[in-house]
Amino acid sequence: MIESSVKDGIATVTITTKTMPPSFFPACRRVFEELAEDAGLRCVVIHSSEECFSYGLDLPATFTELGPLFAGGGATTRGILLSTIHAWQASFTAIAHCPVPVIAAVHGWCVGGGLDLVSACDIRLASADAQFSLREAKVAIVADLGSLQRLPAIIGPGHTRELAYSGKDIDAQRAQEIGLVNTVHPTPEATRSAAYALAAEIAANSPLAVRGIKQVLEFGEGKPIATALEYVATWNAAFLASEDLAEAAAAFMEKRAPVYTGR
Repeated sequence: MIESSVKDGIATVTITTKTMPPSFFPACRRVFEELAEDAGLRCVVIHSSEECFSYGLDLPATFTELGPLFAGGGATTRGILLSTIHAWQASFTAIAHCPVPVIAAVHGWCVGGGLDLVSACDIRLASADAQFSLREAKVAIVADLGSLQRLPAIIGPGHTRELAYSGKDIDAQRAQEIGLVNTVHPTPEATRSAAYALAAEIAANSPLAVRGIKQVLEFGEGKPIATALEYVATWNAAFLASEDLAEAAAAFMEKRAPVYTGR
């Protein structure tokens, strides 16, 4: 359903199912919470081994398992559904809160929950065959797993509203035009290769600096510039006395590539 492995500080997270049944969400959360505990982790690449990145929520499985929650009921039933939604949201929040950059390598369809998932990633790359859709409106649902909250900062409010209101499909080229993906590659294999090449570039940098950049960026979202500047000043006041900075200076003087340890 979702698997992970780590090599040379780069984690590979592989989605092994075309849709997301209810059991997908706790599995996803566990994977990313476990990765977050890995002090040696430097970057994550997430991709799918299936014909598509994800067709989104497995509606038959969801209605079979949770159908009674959608059919009225009193306060207890409504409360259970609310708790379920919160738990599923936490699965993708675990991706957003991963302390290192997460790169999504998308091929084929990326629909509904798939788009919720990649919107929680730091960087998105796509193959030329990728298709994206925020399709919940077409099945009488308000998207509730993060797209409506995260996409405005990625593609802007106008594009987000267009996709959400219409439920339309967009191809990889359009996704790049609006800033949903950084680059488009000819094949799924080329997309994954590009994702790992970028991950290797990131992993070669000081892990303290990369983790710090992510934390500073996240802190600054929606805050006044002065508040964000004060935060990064405080961060650097604490972390500039690192072994990594000393290694950077030594490598510069010795005209060699630095070898960072994250200390």
